[in-house]
Amino acid sequence: MDLFNKSGVLVSSVLVLVGALIACQAREDAIPSPTVIEAAAMQIGPSGHLAAERRLQEWAAQGSPVAQRELALRYLSNPAKRREAMELFERAASAGDAQAAVGLVGMEHDNRASRVIKEAATANYVAH
Repeated sequence: MDLFNKSGVLVSSVLVLVGALIACQAREDAIPSPTVIEAAAMQIGPSGHLAAERRLQEWAAQGSPVAQRELALRYLSNPAKRREAMELFERAASAGDAQAAVGLVGMEHDNRASRVIKEAATANYVAH
């Protein structure tokens, strides 16, 4: 009888520990509040903070519109990532993020202005 009680306590303890570990893992994978996401984005700064950027990328991939917008804002300063910034703005705006919609409109406006300037600079003018 004593052996049964000890093994029962051991099994119960193991099950509680496994449950606690699963709960902790689930919390790590959860998308945090917009405030936490925006604070992480601010950590990136001009010099870049790789760990914060990776977290933003993870949250953006999990579908957080705020993370998508914040990541897009960070990518705007990098010409090689402007297309990715636009895609992130589109995803966030489609999910209802108003600030991402404003960013997307701004990018479209910049793209049109750039095209007009390029066309004007390369146009052949004939002097009469």
